[in-house]
Amino acid sequence: MRVLCATTAGTGHFGPMIPVAQACAAAGHEVRVAAPESFAGHVQGAGLTHAPFDDVPPEVIGPVFGRLPSLSMEEANRTVIRDIFGRLDARSAWPGVSALVDAWRPDVVLRDPCEFGSLAAAERAGVAHAEVAIGIGNLQPWATSVLGEPLAELDEIAGLAPGTLAAAMATAPVLTSVPASLDGRGEPASDDPGAQRPSAVLRYRYAEGRGRPGSLPPAWGGSDDPLVYVTFGSVTGGFDVLNVVFERSLRALAELPVRVLLTTGHAVDPESLRPWPDNARVEQWWPQDDVMPLASVVVGHGGFGTTMSALAAGVPQVVMPLFASDQEINATRIAQVGAGIRLDGRQEATEGLADAVSRVLADEGMRAVAGAMADEIASLPEVSQIVGSIEALAASR
Repeated sequence: MRVLCATTAGTGHFGPMIPVAQACAAAGHEVRVAAPESFAGHVQGAGLTHAPFDDVPPEVIGPVFGRLPSLSMEEANRTVIRDIFGRLDARSAWPGVSALVDAWRPDVVLRDPCEFGSLAAAERAGVAHAEVAIGIGNLQPWATSVLGEPLAELDEIAGLAPGTLAAAMATAPVLTSVPASLDGRGEPASDDPGAQRPSAVLRYRYAEGRGRPGSLPPAWGGSDDPLVYVTFGSVTGGFDVLNVVFERSLRALAELPVRVLLTTGHAVDPESLRPWPDNARVEQWWPQDDVMPLASVVVGHGGFGTTMSALAAGVPQVVMPLFASDQEINATRIAQVGAGIRLDGRQEATEGLADAVSRVLADEGMRAVAGAMADEIASLPEVSQIVGSIEALAASR
């Protein structure tokens, strides 16, 4: 079987796809990853074969990204989904992905839900396709409402009947690592019983759970104090308006009887945040699966990778959405199920951070909910077990 994976140039988008692609390769199938040319290192670093397509030119996408911090959260989210993913990224990907599908003839396309060039190519060629989820199910209806015009335009570019891509996106099978109690995907929507839904939802497990020993940088602060792991992903540091969240978080937690491990991502030099508080250590990066078994609380922006890694380890969270719709949806859902606290206000939310962390540390109920979620994740089928379902999907067309 030939498996074509397709992703945008985002580590948070590609990350959930890696174990699925690797499982297919381990089962003896031929796997290629269609991704922007600039993303080659990430694909190759995962031990996978890169099939490049064009990046959006910097002079085109740069001004759009530059506007985001000045927009409201709602309008920034709509701009990213509609204009960046739906238009700029999709139109840059379409020529290369469609040529690859025509020449290589994959049996199935597994796509990042924000990569639409491969959706159009699969539909035009009659190839089976599925979404590899990068968020919980509540994200899909919102994205559908924003993508109407861009998908209609892409229908025309690809020579497809009007409405083809919107329907295909809404009804495609979904591969997800999100447990059912958090996801809500596939459940009937009481306010819209006629809404289109995925034809199948296949759940799998790949995140490391509880029971690992974990590891940390050399000791700092009070070695017996609870560990608070603070991370805002790999993108936040690149926004001048938002990257103040690092310094403000350190300052907010400086007086608490905790140890703070804060990671900045490669856009920020930890030395620029000195002097660190006595209870803090700052690194550009540290493996999340090594931190989680030792953490008492995770503070993050609601990115999918961090959110799921914390849940798999049974760690309650304080979530401060900063710039994307999935962050808001994840934050809301974590609070709804009782696995943590949502703080609003973007970078200004750090004013309530010390109180929120203290509340989570004292709340055994939140810890119990997070632990139950970890148990549910641990009960999901290991990722290798869904390869058979992917094979069946490929044979269905």
